[in-house]
Amino acid sequence: MTVLSKMLDNGVVAVIRKTTPETIIPIAKALRDGGVTSLEITVETPKVLTLIEKVKDELADEVMVGAGTVLDAETARAAMMAGASFIFSPTVRKETIEMTKRYGAVSVAGAFTPTEILTAYEAGADMIKVFPASVVGPKFFKDVKGPLPHIPLMPTGGIDAENTSQYIKSGAVAVGAGSTLVKPTNKITEEYLTDITKKAKQFIEAVEKGRES
Repeated sequence: MTVLSKMLDNGVVAVIRKTTPETIIPIAKALRDGGVTSLEITVETPKVLTLIEKVKDELADEVMVGAGTVLDAETARAAMMAGASFIFSPTVRKETIEMTKRYGAVSVAGAFTPTEILTAYEAGADMIKVFPASVVGPKFFKDVKGPLPHIPLMPTGGIDAENTSQYIKSGAVAVGAGSTLVKPTNKITEEYLTDITKKAKQFIEAVEKGRES
């Protein structure tokens, strides 16, 4: 399976912020244990390239790691050189999409309107991240899928285990989950890791429920 097909098959991307080289592996393993295997580490996180390299080196056979909040082509290239398999952007930047595709990684561009969604897809993005999804809700995805049924859409922003199934049912191919799945913290405890695994399972179950309906 390709990286994109694995992401779509799993249906959940964990958005990880403010982690450290000491905490990233325990968090990644907790997500893996819960069934979430696509890890997006946002680039404003200190030592983000080190974090990507660490996950790639230690868990390459178990999870996929990529970079998030990528604003330009140069940052995308640096992340891919560190081992990122996918690049997430909050906006549509043709140069970032082109750089990502040039190096064979999956491009997920952020968009909000139907025009932006189509523009990003025509520029080469593999999947479109609708952000912030909390502003428009699940019905937006159902409505957009009418004229644009061929474009894979993924909501991010305000996604939790309760509304995930509704987004999937409305046409989303996957969801991006941030603090509702992994809360930023420098303190790692068994309770915290167990909670991540529990929430990851809930998200996976919600995706499956949405697809069944």
